[in-house]
Order: sequence, then C-alpha cells, then structure tokens
Amino acid sequence: MTGGPDATARIDAILAAAPARQREALQALRRMIGEAAPEAVEIISYGMPAFGYHGRALVSYSPFKDHCSLFPMTQALIQANPDRVAGFATTKGTLHFTPDHPLPRDLVVWIVRERMAQIDARPPARRRVR
Repeated sequence: MTGGPDATARIDAILAAAPARQREALQALRRMIGEAAPEAVEIISYGMPAFGYHGRALVSYSPFKDHCSLFPMTQALIQANPDRVAGFATTKGTLHFTPDHPLPRDLVVWIVRERMAQIDARPPARRRVR
C-alpha cells in the first residue's frame, strides 16, 4: 500500500490510459469516494487506484476491458447485502459496472461508510518492521 503524491500521479496515469468513457466513470467514482471519506488518502493497493483510511485499504477501483470494478476489500459486505447490489454483476467482493450503468452515489457512499465503520472497529494497523 503506497500513498502520497506518487500514488496520485500513478492513479492519474492509470485513469488516463483507460478509454474515455471508463475514465469519466472512474473519475466520478473517485470523487464520490473522496467526498464520502474526506479523511481517506489516495493510495495504490494491489496495483490499483485505492483509498486508504487509518492505515488500511478502504476501497479500490480499476478499469478492465469490458467493465469497471469497485473493490470494497471484503466479500462479506457484498454477500450480506444482495439487495443493495442488485442489478450489478459481482464476483468475490467486487462490483462490476459500466459507464452506461454506473454505481449510484447512494450505493458508493453506503459501501465507503460501511468500510470505514469496519476499519474503525478493528485494532489499529501495526507498522511492519523493515
């Protein structure tokens, strides 16, 4: 998990390389996440654009060939709430969407706030000794 100006530059580059419509959808998602979690910082997690919160990965997102994905970083959130994610393809903790069928703001805000609550409920992340 890497953050700071380098992460923001890498995220900008990843999004710039995406097709225009995906880039626009992902930029909108990026803004929604940032607004829902103003304390979060942009990071790279597992090679993807992400947001970190209190030393942990909050959510990540990425363009793919035929869709975009939002990764809530937990399967349980999606599996326990099938009604909330109805209408979107899901795989092991991932929501797939397209520019023509973007994730609604209320769903994104709910996911981000649920993840923040999960992180807040856990003991602080321990720093790795290197």
